[in-house]
Amino acid sequence: MKRIYSVLVENRSGVLCKVSGLFSRRCFNIDSLAVGETDDPAVSVITIVSSGDKRTIEQIEKQLNKKIDIIKVKTFDESASFSRELLMVKVKYNKSNRKDIMEICDVLKTASIEEVSKNYMLIQMCDTPERTALLIQLLKSVSIVEIARTGTLALPKCSETEA
Repeated sequence: MKRIYSVLVENRSGVLCKVSGLFSRRCFNIDSLAVGETDDPAVSVITIVSSGDKRTIEQIEKQLNKKIDIIKVKTFDESASFSRELLMVKVKYNKSNRKDIMEICDVLKTASIEEVSKNYMLIQMCDTPERTALLIQLLKSVSIVEIARTGTLALPKCSETEA
């Protein structure tokens, strides 16, 4: 069972360490972690994806709410959220696989070739975690040189009942 935690925190040093320390001390796993400022420079949002049974998920939320530096904790299921991940992949190409790489990017639509040199391509994709994993799987047939991948960013889906 996966859960996404959107944690509003005070933007100051040591807060991320306290939040991640909470997970490690209690042996909770973090599947994904992303941090960034909000529209207010004094506040950051930490997006954490974690998995576990129902009891573990409840414990994580309770423990997060106890921390002093945490302003607000929102939790939501993957199905109730809109999530994206950024992936950048550098691949080595040659004449025989160049067209295949271009076709993979074309078929996936959200994957684009951002830079090309004589032997290398830099591909960027912003999509769901599942589709970024699919791109990596499809590119395994070519020579992947380097991968950089962000953690999942997520917001709850829009609803007309929001205040």
